[in-house]
Amino acid sequence: MIKIEQVVKTFDGFRALDRLTMQVAKGSIYGLVGPNGAGKSTILRHITGVYRPDSGEVLVDSQPVYENPAVKQRIFSIPDELYYFTSASTRDMMHFYRGIYPNFSTERYEALKDAFATVDEKHPIRRLSKGMQKQSAFWLALCCQPDLLVLDEPVDGLDPVMRRQVWSLLMNDVSQRGTTVLVSSHNLRELEDVCDHVGILSRGKVLLERSLSDLQDNVVKLQVVFDSPEPPALPEDLQLLHAAQAGRVHTFILRGNAVQVKNRLAAYQPLLMEALPLTLEEIFIYELGGEDYEVRDIVL
Repeated sequence: MIKIEQVVKTFDGFRALDRLTMQVAKGSIYGLVGPNGAGKSTILRHITGVYRPDSGEVLVDSQPVYENPAVKQRIFSIPDELYYFTSASTRDMMHFYRGIYPNFSTERYEALKDAFATVDEKHPIRRLSKGMQKQSAFWLALCCQPDLLVLDEPVDGLDPVMRRQVWSLLMNDVSQRGTTVLVSSHNLRELEDVCDHVGILSRGKVLLERSLSDLQDNVVKLQVVFDSPEPPALPEDLQLLHAAQAGRVHTFILRGNAVQVKNRLAAYQPLLMEALPLTLEEIFIYELGGEDYEVRDIVL
């Protein structure tokens, strides 16, 4: 669906994107994560055709996006900072989008009124609260029925009930229509619940991109108790990302498959060894540990 090859973008001498390469499969929910300034919003603006790359390619279904109205008709974007015409209401924007998006469904607009019942469709969007503006944006986006939905901090400002409802509607479109969703967010806990693929950005490059299950299978968190208070020297080929100790309990974060790592540590005859699930937030911190941050002593 999306193919980005060696994209470079520079602003006033600052290289925001540095030969960035990534791919997003059709019908997937792809989470884009990274620290502030990593280039997330910049690459989203390339994908939606706002920016032209200095070099490299940004393709949607093998077609360039920039100055390509036929491709843009298949893309809907909800940016972090929403923009609408000065006095436009949700209903006004419905008429506007109906003239732009060939798949726009007026019937769906009416059907979703109950889902977004707190939004006054005749009230100017700019005068609504931030949460109401986001609800209006999702209402319109779902009615446009795009092939690609690009979201930047999408549910910021929504209450927990509305967040769940919005994600439910989006995931239904993914399963029923094959919609592709690309979402950039700092809320890693939420991405963990909805994404099937994750890309980690740093300094204008993609450090890694994998399915979420592969990413979680490649890093393991173990709590281990040995016979002696001090842990044995672990083999050098075991990639230890983090170690902490609380009393007799040692917590290790290691790169590798959980079963294989446990089998290696079983040779030291620990009194107790338990594998704990790693959150996407922890994986993000440890993957970036040597890149942008000092690894923090996190023991959950």
